[in-house]
Amino acid sequence: MKLLALLSLVTLSASAADKIKVLIVDGQNNHDWRKTTPVLKQILEEPGIFSVDVDTAPGGGAVATWSPKFSEYAVVVSNYNGALWSPETQEKFEKFVSEGGGFVSIHAADNSFPEWKAYNEMIGLGGWGGRNEKSGPYMRLRDGKWTMDTTPGAGGSHGAQHEFVMTTRAPEHPIMAGLPAAWMHRQDELYNRLRGPAKNVTVLASAMSPKEKGGSGEEEPLLMAIPYGKGRVFHNALGHGMEAVHCQGFAVTLQRGVEWAATGKVTQKVPADFPDDKASKSRP
Repeated sequence: MKLLALLSLVTLSASAADKIKVLIVDGQNNHDWRKTTPVLKQILEEPGIFSVDVDTAPGGGAVATWSPKFSEYAVVVSNYNGALWSPETQEKFEKFVSEGGGFVSIHAADNSFPEWKAYNEMIGLGGWGGRNEKSGPYMRLRDGKWTMDTTPGAGGSHGAQHEFVMTTRAPEHPIMAGLPAAWMHRQDELYNRLRGPAKNVTVLASAMSPKEKGGSGEEEPLLMAIPYGKGRVFHNALGHGMEAVHCQGFAVTLQRGVEWAATGKVTQKVPADFPDDKASKSRP
């Protein structure tokens, strides 16, 4: 019995060691990170392949001494939009991603750090924070191809929250493989007019931002993949609040995006109840 118990303990330890280590960073955001971070953590724990920790940045000037241990993880998920990190923490993060670490930016995390050059190269496109044509172009879908639009104007906007159809734009990418050509996303802010360096951005999925909802009247890139050095970045502009993060489509693409950012591949199957383009679905 003692031998069986020992073998069982060794098996459990090995299983835990095999999980992909994920760090969620939060603590400052103009969105309700206190409610959304626990949902993000729950979503990532459901497949059984991730081990998830959360590091909450302190408020105010105390963030200057905040220094997460990025190197202990395979991938960092940011639910952070706040004060600029210290130069030391910025350098550690750049080194982490450029040397092969994964990074996942959720919703308002792409509002962060307009002054941090490397961060903006990682996310490809960002919004607000004074971003404009000097920050880089818009990405616009023209004749089936994503082109760079250098028209002057502010970076970052959204209209009224609503449900909208997401359209797959890179069906062969590991994150998107097996997903439908289009699916309905639950009520969310549909970011539009994001702009930035836009280097080597693969648009995975986009949505039409309707003018009648206060949008741009353009297809807007909302799920993106970007290489940075040896690292991989999954930029997910969805996830404003509880309605959005409880969407089945959001959960599945987050799970797949985090695995890809960490490993370069996706082993998870697309669930049979993934939404179609007729109706959104809550997570079971």
